[in-house]
Amino acid sequence: ARVLGAFALAAVTAVPVGAMIATSRLVRGIIDPFIEFCRPLPPLAYLPLVVLWLGIGECSKVVLIYLAMFAPIALSTRAGISSVALEQIRAALSMGATRGQLLRYVLLPAALPEILTGMRIAMGFGWTTLVAAEMVAATAGLGFMVLSASKFMATDVVVAGILVIGAIGYLFDLGMREIERRLVPWCSNT
Repeated sequence: ARVLGAFALAAVTAVPVGAMIATSRLVRGIIDPFIEFCRPLPPLAYLPLVVLWLGIGECSKVVLIYLAMFAPIALSTRAGISSVALEQIRAALSMGATRGQLLRYVLLPAALPEILTGMRIAMGFGWTTLVAAEMVAATAGLGFMVLSASKFMATDVVVAGILVIGAIGYLFDLGMREIERRLVPWCSNT
């Protein structure tokens, strides 16, 4: 639930930000450097600040996962919109499309395959960030279970935890592939 909630929040905020970066030089000049600076930072680097500001509860975990997911979605949206063929844009504009219509009917549909790829990558980042955060600052969860079991040399629990973490991550990926298959069947290779 934490991952899916953070994913929904990241998708709702990062897609518009990525679209604004792709379509506005001013926004690109202001926001893009900040995203490019934050993108390579490991999400666990934020963990001490997030725990300090928000505590060790659910909110801090969702914020940490959100931070891990935001950049891949925003950057894939920017890349997808930036790669739309100039001919498509000119054709829509020559038919009288407004800026909003151009974004809604031309740019976003053409960029959807790349946006979905970014969402798929973000889902993986979010899941691994959650598990890692549970190993560092949590009292429950799969990461906490694996770390606790390793302290007591309970190899069977560690292996079972790793298998469950991998299985859940794989299910998230299968879900994203299914969404991709349904929304962009012309370019889905899954």
